[in-house]
Amino acid sequence: MTEGSGPAPAADGPAHRPHRVVVLALDGLLPFELGIPHRIFGRPRDDRGRPLYEVVTCSVRPPGPVVTDADFTIHVDHGPEALATADTVVVPASYELGPVFTEGVLTGELAAALARIRPGTRLASICTGVYVLAAAGYLDGRPATTHWAEAERLQRLFPRIRVDPDVLFIDDGDVLTSAGVAAGIDLCLHIVRRDHGTAVANEVARRTVVPPHRDGGQAQYVERPVPDPQQASTATARAWALGRLHEPIQLRDLAEQEAMSVRTFTRRFREEVGVSPGQWLTRQRVERARHLLESTDLSVDQVAREAGFGTAQSMRQHLQAALGVTPTAYRRTFRTGGGGVEGGGNRGGAGTAVR
Repeated sequence: MTEGSGPAPAADGPAHRPHRVVVLALDGLLPFELGIPHRIFGRPRDDRGRPLYEVVTCSVRPPGPVVTDADFTIHVDHGPEALATADTVVVPASYELGPVFTEGVLTGELAAALARIRPGTRLASICTGVYVLAAAGYLDGRPATTHWAEAERLQRLFPRIRVDPDVLFIDDGDVLTSAGVAAGIDLCLHIVRRDHGTAVANEVARRTVVPPHRDGGQAQYVERPVPDPQQASTATARAWALGRLHEPIQLRDLAEQEAMSVRTFTRRFREEVGVSPGQWLTRQRVERARHLLESTDLSVDQVAREAGFGTAQSMRQHLQAALGVTPTAYRRTFRTGGGGVEGGGNRGGAGTAVR
């Protein structure tokens, strides 16, 4: 993990320091998105009840009003100097980015604010906040996403970025980007999961009354003709599979649960979930393995069998691809309540750029 991008380790006594998340409030912001980091990062606690994160909102100007896209303004108590104190900076969407939207360049005021960010600080954007990171050069040569309706313009303005319009978020280590609005919740929960493990993230999700992670990507939300109400869904097959992750599951087995041909089932599944059945099944098994590694004393071989990977080598390959760490390293990190996952964190979690 890049230095400065992970959470501050829990420590005894006064040495404990929460990981500082600074949210950059820009004119034209969406109030809903501005509140997401506060809601998600404001919840996690360590085993002594101390907050794992501190969330601060700042503006590019001295403290004062910031215009929203609603019929009210908000008062922000911190100026751009707060960016220099951040461990993570989150840039929510704004509809008033001026030359950032039209020409792909920062205003002098915004450039000066971003220049305060320390090297190694983790950066994240929600929806069109990605334009700010792109115009600042943080995304050159890297994968990124945004709301599907903005993807074409983002790619046109910033051809050096590998724009993926199909995913809910992308984790590229020290820079993370998300799709529109509610995908910001997915992204922030993912960061909590990456920093402190599945159990902590799941508790935050339960208290927020949202899924711990959503299957698939943006493809399932793009407008399409209304389907025939007589068409069957694939929900029964998914529920059936979740109860049998430890068993070998073939595509034809899933299709049989819905009395469909394999071809029809695969097409319907991708329409509903946004990924192929095989990709979805692998994701569920990775999540099962994470849960077992965090919450049980089962050996790595036993976890591999219970999660449906069959062998420890197979599970190791899948976790390395999805999380960037081995099963042993993952367990060592999250069974002891330590910091973020070694090796830069999850570069292929739920809704990321994994096909």
